[in-house]
Amino acid sequence: QVQLVESGGGLVQPGGSLRLSCATSRSIFLIYTMGWYRQAPGKQREWVATITSSSSTNYADSVKGRFTISRDNAKNTVYLQMNSLKSEDTAVYICYANSPPGLIDRRYWGVGTQVTVSS
Repeated sequence: QVQLVESGGGLVQPGGSLRLSCATSRSIFLIYTMGWYRQAPGKQREWVATITSSSSTNYADSVKGRFTISRDNAKNTVYLQMNSLKSEDTAVYICYANSPPGLIDRRYWGVGTQVTVSS
């Protein structure tokens, strides 16, 4: 059973920062593309950022320049550093892992961590 364990959510004021973490097993971490989605109340799930096993990154326009996705190979963990947070960033942030090309197409999800941006 593949597990993605998120942490780091919370309440922060506008303009503040948070760092989310997503830990998984080494076998998944080494070869899967990982990233984050978010889902705000009453809205569709929105893709936020992706990082490949070779550390190539990609971001949604809405977070580009404010969020940074990274990976720590020693800890089997992906991070999402979120700076200059806005109220519209309020959502449940959900970590995911995608199988690489050439393997059976699989996607795994975490349960999510709440981020609330409010004064």
